[in-house]
Amino acid sequence: MRMRKLSALLAAATLSLSAQAASTDRWDLPVNVKKLSNGLTVVVTEDHSSPTVGVSVVYHVGMRLEPKNRTGFAHLFEHLMFQGTPKAAKGVFDKTITAGGGRSNGSTRADFTNYIEMAPVSALDAILWLEADRMKTLDFSEKTLKNQQDVVKEEIRVNVKNKPYGGFMWIDISQQAFKKWENNHDGYGSFEDLEGASLDDVRNFHRDYYGPNNAVLAIAGDVTPQQGFDLAQKYFGAIPKRAVPKGGDFTEGLNTEEKRTVQGDALAQVPAIAAGWKMPARGSRDQAPMAVLGEVLAGGDASLFYQGLVKGREIALNVSSFWGLTGPWEYDGPTLFTIFGLYKPNSSADAMLAAMDEEVAKIVKDGVDDATLKRVKTSMLADWNNQMESYMNRADMLAKLQTLWGDAKVVNKIPGWIEGVTSADLQRVAATYLTKANRTVIDRKPQAMLTPPAAHFHGGDDHEHGGH
Repeated sequence: MRMRKLSALLAAATLSLSAQAASTDRWDLPVNVKKLSNGLTVVVTEDHSSPTVGVSVVYHVGMRLEPKNRTGFAHLFEHLMFQGTPKAAKGVFDKTITAGGGRSNGSTRADFTNYIEMAPVSALDAILWLEADRMKTLDFSEKTLKNQQDVVKEEIRVNVKNKPYGGFMWIDISQQAFKKWENNHDGYGSFEDLEGASLDDVRNFHRDYYGPNNAVLAIAGDVTPQQGFDLAQKYFGAIPKRAVPKGGDFTEGLNTEEKRTVQGDALAQVPAIAAGWKMPARGSRDQAPMAVLGEVLAGGDASLFYQGLVKGREIALNVSSFWGLTGPWEYDGPTLFTIFGLYKPNSSADAMLAAMDEEVAKIVKDGVDDATLKRVKTSMLADWNNQMESYMNRADMLAKLQTLWGDAKVVNKIPGWIEGVTSADLQRVAATYLTKANRTVIDRKPQAMLTPPAAHFHGGDDHEHGGH
């Protein structure tokens, strides 16, 4: 990691008591952005400390934009992107990258789908050729579609249906918390909808959402901005832009009444709770304070919820937190801050919630002491810098920020936003968002705790997808 030092004199002379003032070490990434004539936005960040590169291609489509009655389609399509093209058969993509010591991955989230690679700089031409090739077209076939439908269904079985607690803390909680279909359906996918996807559906999805004008390409590492822009033009420049369907209005206000539900779980040994609160909109003045508050409450063993519920009252076995399926900076529509915790069978969801409310109420009343705030901010900034050390993570964050915020340079603003959060900010956001009325709760109990002893329960899956 290369740090840029600001001298105390320079800091005193040029920085006000703003978000920037707390910084004596600031690592500003060079961010260079260019839009090609076909609409592809290219971001390059230069760093010659290692002869490697990270590449990310982010498409502005995810679970929120998939067709109705096609839940899980964006996720299915992410899998199809690795199944080959007319010019590069299945396996060529992975073999080309791994043969040189590189690695690749992809993921689907509510507001984007990303494809990432890390490799020696000598592989950059090949990576960009491969990414451009699958942006042009895929090897659409019934065989490939059927194969990947089965792969995704197996993934759902392993990660949701046949796993204790499944995805209730991120799938079911969203189904309960949100009103609009775009926000509350199961983006992981239902078997019926996945099986109903046709080749025409797949072709149309690629045509509509996988054009260059709906994508951001970011390159991080051992490359100059001009080299990056020239390579992007060479491989992507001739791909024609395509019409992108206009997205709907996904916005939702905060909830005004608590939502509670109880679920049974045939595989769980102890009960668990998921409590989710609707969050501030992306770009709101409350976003950074809420990110810091989330860490104060649930960021590891020193957090208030861990110390209060696991150590102090000894009612919870563990406590963790989620920002939807992303992080506190990587969303562009309604999302939840969710607390997930296993609790002791002799306790209750009510006891868990009361304990959390008590910790939140203390913050609303008294704020957070300076030492705690400093510790949490220091930890968040260290985590941020550690994440940015990887060229692949760096490219991916830049591509996501350019896609969601329209400005990759937000990457250099986030540390200052974190530093600028005050105790009063935490009081405000705790009082605004972490209210009972804005809360959705699922109490997930082992089936044996819900089933009378005389009954014979043959563990079903009907509780897994509460919104359908």
